[in-house]
Amino acid sequence: MTDYTPPTPGIEPLARFRVEVGPILDLGRTPWGNRRVIPITGGSFEGPRLTGEILPGGGDWQVVHADGTADIDTRYTLCTTDGARIHLTTTGLRHGAPDVMAALGRGEPVDPRLYYFRLVLRFETGDERYTWLNRTIGVASGMRADNRVEYDAYTLS
Repeated sequence: MTDYTPPTPGIEPLARFRVEVGPILDLGRTPWGNRRVIPITGGSFEGPRLTGEILPGGGDWQVVHADGTADIDTRYTLCTTDGARIHLTTTGLRHGAPDVMAALGRGEPVDPRLYYFRLVLRFETGDERYTWLNRTIGVASGMRADNRVEYDAYTLS
């Protein structure tokens, strides 16, 4: 048997995302937690390899568990400045101390260092200029504001 050392992944900046969201639709307590649907109404993204707008019509199908942890599950469409359409799916977690999460829930500004908000990004496109995204995983660190989510996204090599 030979020794195997896996490659160390690299991380490269992709874009800063500013995702505008509408009012929360609370579906109530389900067997998995409190189910919420949050419409994505627009936004933008800008970075060294990806720039454009977020089209309205996506959403976050979120579950908030008994301990206050939000399980993030979004799907939305990007339109790059050169006209490519890209489907983006994010999954992740947001959690923090109860008082911090309550302040976020009231729409108050909260220092993002006081809570954990991390995402994994997957892309899908048929545009030849961006097919590299189909084979790329992104990671992000986010923050919640009253009517938007912002996150800095990076690609893993």
